[in-house]
Formats: sequence, C-alpha cells, structure tokens
Amino acid sequence: MTKPPKPKPLLQDDKPVRSRPRKPRNPAQPNLPLDPMPDRIEPCLALLKARPPKGDDWVYEVKWDGYRLSVHVEPKGIRILTRGGHDWTDRFPAIKQAALWLPVGTAILDGEAVVLDEQGRSDFGLLQQSLGGRGGKKSSSEAIFMAFDLLYFDGHDLRNSELSMRRHLLEDLVPAGEQGDIRLSEEIEADGDQLLASACEHGLEGIIAKRRDAPYRSGRLGDWLKIKCVQSDSFFIVGYEKSTVARGQIGSLLLAGRKGDNLIYVGSVGTGFKEKDAWVLREMMGSITQKTPPIKYAGRRKNVVWVQPTLIAEIEYRAWTDDGKLRHASYKGLREEQDNTAVHSLDQDVRLMGINAEP
Repeated sequence: MTKPPKPKPLLQDDKPVRSRPRKPRNPAQPNLPLDPMPDRIEPCLALLKARPPKGDDWVYEVKWDGYRLSVHVEPKGIRILTRGGHDWTDRFPAIKQAALWLPVGTAILDGEAVVLDEQGRSDFGLLQQSLGGRGGKKSSSEAIFMAFDLLYFDGHDLRNSELSMRRHLLEDLVPAGEQGDIRLSEEIEADGDQLLASACEHGLEGIIAKRRDAPYRSGRLGDWLKIKCVQSDSFFIVGYEKSTVARGQIGSLLLAGRKGDNLIYVGSVGTGFKEKDAWVLREMMGSITQKTPPIKYAGRRKNVVWVQPTLIAEIEYRAWTDDGKLRHASYKGLREEQDNTAVHSLDQDVRLMGINAEP
C-alpha cells in the first residue's frame, strides 16, 4: 500500500518530538518463567478530564480517532480483536501482514486502527469509508495500527509491570519513527497544558495522559486520562426530521443518551452529513421506523419519523446547554455494532457538571 501521511509532530522547533531512546535488554539477564497467553484482555479505558494533570508522574500521547484494537501475535498466526472481542483480522490485511513481520514469537499489542488525512491526522470518517461504512464487510488497506501498549511479550504477561517497562519493550519491538502499517504512538514528555494547546492548533482530537508507574488495569479506573479539544460521544438515533432539500432528505437526527435503564433526549444534529452517507443512513432508518417515540419528547419539530434505537452515531459537539442538550453538534458517522462502543451515560454528567463531561 502507499504509505499514509506521517502524523504532524507536536511542539516542534526544528525537530519533531520523539520518544526517548531506550537501552536494549541485556541478554545476560535471567529469563522469567513463562506465563500462559491470554485469549483476550479487556482494554484499559481513558477517563475524561477537562484539563491535563500536573506532575512528573504523567506522560502524554496523541489521542487517536479510530477503532480500538488488540493485535495478537500467536504461534498459529495473527488475530486482530475489537474492543468488544470480535475477530476483525480479515478486515485489516495490511496490519495483519505487518504483525507477521514483527520480530517476536508471541505478543499482544494494544492500540488504535486509524486512517490519516493529508495532514497526518487520524480521521474517523475516512476509516469508516475504508471499511465500507457501518455493517460493511470491506477490508481496509488504508488503515494503520498505532501501537501504544504491550501487554504480552514472548511468553511473559506484562500487565503487572509499570507502563515505563511496557513502553521500553514496545519501543524495541516497534521503533519510533518507522512508517509501516504498525507504528509507535509516540510518548511525549511535555507540559500538559502546552501540549493540549498545540494539539488543538494542529486540529487533533486531543491528548492522552498516562501514569508512568501504573500497571495495565482493564476498565476506566483513572490510570489513563483523555483531554479533548472538541468533545465527541456516541448516541442513539431515535428519529429524524424529514426535509425535501437536505442531503438524504434528513433535516436533522434526533439523539438520545442513557440514564439508568431509560433513554433521554439530548438534542439533534443537522450538519456533518456527506451526500452518499446521508442516503445510506436514510435507507437504514427507513427499515426500522416505528409509530411511537422511544423517548419522552415535548419538542415541536414537524415531520419527525421515529426509529427503533438501534443505530449508534458518533457525534462531535462543543458543550452541553444548561437544559442538557448538545451544543454545536456535528455528525461524524455510525459506529459498528461489533465495536462495542458504550452509548453516552447521562448519569455521570451529574457528578461532572460544569466541565462538559462524558463517561
């Protein structure tokens, strides 16, 4: 494949930011007993914060906008699993081939599949197009894998090791600066506020902060933090407003988040649709219409068609209004069912009120 653009470097003067060089492992060190290789590992998830953390305990990376994957290098071959544990090996043939070339017998790499735009920024919409859209079965030859953690390495389970040790081994396996289909997500040591400002100036989604000394713990426990330039979350599509002039005849989509076992209306989105995607979405919604609204709705929109809450849309937005609606929302695309993305939970917004929080 043609090599995708190189990600735009942050905080550069005359040289791009690079991860620190690491010393290779001393072969005279004793070998550790072998650990059984996990069939699957639940991912460590980043907790949203409004501002970067302070202190030397934290290191930073770019926040990638794609599909979270784990790449398993096993004795019988390569497996590529989604966040929800679905096998997508055949959908990423270039990443699979690159994994076969890694100089390791067994390994589990944690990272993100992305497609880069001409400026080297990850673009969720381009990734979806390369896979044929939601429900599509296409294989993506354009996606690359940005590796940011190493959970298993040549017979050793690394989850109880500190991040700094896991990064040491990962950078030996995937050296910084290489431009193949598996690349290293660069570790950046910088002031968090300055790095976030630089990321936003470059048009990136945001940054990730990670504790240097933390083990790898599955779930959203605060060892990893995400700080975004622009908010984005997943919401159910519960209806749409018909239009004779808009793309796909979709004037706007009506959206809902979760609150306990209920769905709560969070507003609408009427921008961000591409012509082809809008017609595909319109056809999908046409097959799941229903007469009654799946939410409590007191709005006055005309020509609303209600749909079963099965389609999950990724929505970019600037903030929340005081009455709990999305502000300046823009449609990014539909999430895959097998991506296992959680729909935004309004329960957690109560305790995080005032900083435009997400779960």
